[in-house]
Amino acid sequence: AGTQRVDGEVVNTGGRVLGVTAMGDSISAAKLQAYKAVRKIRWQGAWCRKDISDKALVTADKA
Repeated sequence: AGTQRVDGEVVNTGGRVLGVTAMGDSISAAKLQAYKAVRKIRWQGAWCRKDISDKALVTADKA
């Protein structure tokens, strides 16, 4: 999703193009590991949401 071939190369055309998953002893630890990996991934126009795990963190805090 969000990609196409241009002159034989895959380019971003918008939308979600990559998912990063990580594991940790807690949701917070996994989130930290995932965003450490995200910081290593760059391309022109790249943007990253920072709220993906927030709902899970709130749920875990209530448990």
